[in-house]
Amino acid sequence: GGGGTLKSQEELLDEKARKWQSLNAKRYGEKRKFGVVEQQKEEMPPEHIRKIIKDHGDMSARKFRHDKRIYLGALKYLPHAVYKCLENVPVPWQQIRNCRTVYHCSGAITFCAEIQKVIEPVFLAQWGTMWIMMRREKRDRRHFKRMRFPPFDDEEPPLDYGDNVLDVEPLEAIQMRLDHVEDEPIIDWFYDPVPLLNSKQVNGTSYRKWHLSLAQQGVLYRLSNQLLSDLMDKNYFYLFEKKSFYTAKALNMAIPGGPKFEPLYRDMYDEDEDWNEFNDINKIIVRQQLRTEYRIAFPFLYNSRPRKVAMAPYHHQSVCYIKADDPDLPAFYYDPIVNPLPAYRSVSHRSQDPSPEDDDEIANFKLPSDVKPLLEDTPLFTDSTANGITLYWAPRPFNLRSGYMRRAQDIPLTGQWYKEHCPSNYPVKVRVSYQKLLKVWVLNQLHHRPPKTLNKRNLMNIFATTKFFQRTELDWVEIGLQVCRQGYNMLNLLIARKNLNFLHLDYNFNLKPVKTLTTKERKKSRFGNAFHLCREIMRLCKLVVDSHVQFRLGNVDAFQLADGLQYIFAHVGQLTGMYRYKYRLMRQVRMCKDLKHLVYYRFNTGPVGKGPGCGFWAPGWRVRLLGCCCCCWIF
Repeated sequence: GGGGTLKSQEELLDEKARKWQSLNAKRYGEKRKFGVVEQQKEEMPPEHIRKIIKDHGDMSARKFRHDKRIYLGALKYLPHAVYKCLENVPVPWQQIRNCRTVYHCSGAITFCAEIQKVIEPVFLAQWGTMWIMMRREKRDRRHFKRMRFPPFDDEEPPLDYGDNVLDVEPLEAIQMRLDHVEDEPIIDWFYDPVPLLNSKQVNGTSYRKWHLSLAQQGVLYRLSNQLLSDLMDKNYFYLFEKKSFYTAKALNMAIPGGPKFEPLYRDMYDEDEDWNEFNDINKIIVRQQLRTEYRIAFPFLYNSRPRKVAMAPYHHQSVCYIKADDPDLPAFYYDPIVNPLPAYRSVSHRSQDPSPEDDDEIANFKLPSDVKPLLEDTPLFTDSTANGITLYWAPRPFNLRSGYMRRAQDIPLTGQWYKEHCPSNYPVKVRVSYQKLLKVWVLNQLHHRPPKTLNKRNLMNIFATTKFFQRTELDWVEIGLQVCRQGYNMLNLLIARKNLNFLHLDYNFNLKPVKTLTTKERKKSRFGNAFHLCREIMRLCKLVVDSHVQFRLGNVDAFQLADGLQYIFAHVGQLTGMYRYKYRLMRQVRMCKDLKHLVYYRFNTGPVGKGPGCGFWAPGWRVRLLGCCCCCWIF
């Protein structure tokens, strides 16, 4: 009986081993699709796509006539290629940015296959140092010369990367010189292309989670101070926070300095009316003027018919924390701002007067010699105590020890600025910009719904698995130049297909007639909004790419490049005509203008005067990226 049991156990083990082998064969074996073994693709060298693009040129050669159909088919994905290109724009502290790339083997379209994932506190600190360096540069440079737009002439074809850019050593990027003592925890990796990639502080090459030490967070918080708010006390935001804005919107009122909305209910009766069904003789009629603040603070008391109102907190606990400006101060010290409450000894009755005997007892009382205070051997504070207290009161994400990576475009650098009261000495246009940004934020908060679970599919991975696409790694500028050339070829082929020889598309994507057109030719040459929108998106892409090409050729330095990018994103309405073909983009044009006011009036203060030189382009870039994302949906 025992032998039989043993044999069955061996059989079970064999069966388990067979299952394990078959499972791993499936997991690590070559994938089969439709009965065909799919070859595991190797990355191609960059020279492969470089030669294809150079050979195809402007597609006028006869031997490429069969590729024209492929190019026209790829037009559908052109906005997505532009979106991925703009999503990965090199940041000011990077000289060169290399990206994983997926390209069609005919050279019809090139996709930048990266998603810029960042560690949020590090990203904020990096932009904080950019703010300091750019202000310093603008203060010290006498005449800051802005780039020329468009950077290249209308009839100048896009430069060939291999011939013009590849061998040129780029100028220095903008990087703040860090102190070897104070900034020691982060000095080795702060400006790396992918910070902390092969360290124990991120989860691995998938780069999804981060974990930072107290010392590192302290340094990052200090470096990003320029972008963060100093307000600790929540009572500052009384009647100027989310729920108060909700109530003001529901009651069709405007908090002074806050946003104005369309009425939520159209049946709001006249407030001056003495009597109606909601206001009969049994109710109180208040004849004195009620302030807006009263109505919003106590909506059920001061409004006849409150609907959809939100109750905001009346008062938060007072904050007695004072942010220390001097790092040399001890962790616990008496700050003169906090006034102590004097202890007066009031005697109300004679019976409470202390007797002389009590005084003698108190004077003669002594503790035994062996009594020691609690925690006598424990130091009051250590080197990291002050840092810990500072980070405890710091805003998110600096009050966290660990977190998840976020996409660079999802991190608002200036989000807190317009949620505070606009200084009264600012001009009207800036106060209006504050209100408009606040209005957009309130509406977004109000209409926010929890995200649905989606079965996400990565377009780049789908393309890369087909036999028509290859993978490689290219410099971002090369990808941008390829996308510009491909877009130009596609739109030109579309014009040629309609036999519109009298229309000329120049290299900056302006569509011009070559002669005075007859009525018939004008009718024939009309394109739809999708074509023109695609043309304008390409124009924006070419402006951004050409600015980087000028930097790489050594014609402008990193500060001028950053200033140029900020100018492009803030003035898309002037530099391109996107809004003509999709008027909803006017929202983004206006928002970029509002963000420009918000940033300029913080940047140009003190010794920094007006004029070009503010290269803080991240807020405007986020908005433009959203605009490109909207355009992708059309196609």
